[in-house]
Amino acid sequence: MGSNRGFEKLRFDPNLFIKTGPASAFDMFDAEAEGLRELAAAKAIRVPNVLDVGIDGNEAFIALERLDFEKSNSSTERMLGEQLAALHRCTEEEFGWHRDNTIGLTPQRNTQKRDWVSFFREHRLGFQLELAASNGISGELQTLGRELCDELPAFFVNYEPAASLLHGDLWAGNWGVNKGEPIIFDPAVYYGDRESDIAMTRLFGGFGKAFYEAYESAWPLARGHELRADLYQLYHVLNHLNLFGSSYHQQSITLLRRLLST
Repeated sequence: MGSNRGFEKLRFDPNLFIKTGPASAFDMFDAEAEGLRELAAAKAIRVPNVLDVGIDGNEAFIALERLDFEKSNSSTERMLGEQLAALHRCTEEEFGWHRDNTIGLTPQRNTQKRDWVSFFREHRLGFQLELAASNGISGELQTLGRELCDELPAFFVNYEPAASLLHGDLWAGNWGVNKGEPIIFDPAVYYGDRESDIAMTRLFGGFGKAFYEAYESAWPLARGHELRADLYQLYHVLNHLNLFGSSYHQQSITLLRRLLST
């Protein structure tokens, strides 16, 4: 449960960044802390140091080192691209992770599998479609979603991804620069196809040309990655649909139709 070493003292330490929530959020914070440690152990990209995680009364918390961010530039974006490729070279035999975590506030199932297509069908697209159904979203979304799940093997002909260590939620708001060094944070860690991290960087923008050129130079993406990017972005768009509602419904339908038309 973490050391909980004087939470009130931690709360007012100017060198710390502390996130808090109800006691029920402890598992989410604990998984985040373990994910940051997993990324740190790879020694590829800097992450904030985890100082403590625990429960104090009715409040769960995670305490991280406080970092002041500066503006990125082509040099730091190039470093991020190179370092992300190095992170992705850290692999395991199975896809997933030894524990579940969250993507935003949504549970993320990480039950390990040796087959990526099965993992992605069941624990990524399938799970989001189940959540959508429980939220009352049926009709075309579910029909197209089931059809796409059946067609998933077609996207992986002549391509067998490695189970790479992933940040899992790598959008522009989850990285920064401190003292000229890229830092990533707020992860949704698991081992999966490295293309999914790259696809997420393209979903909302915020990553420059230098980042992509550096990544490609360090470890070129496989043929067909552009099409699979739509597939991996769909997972996050469905998650936004489940988190934020109908404003993401049409985007989900558009992605499903495009993927099924190829």
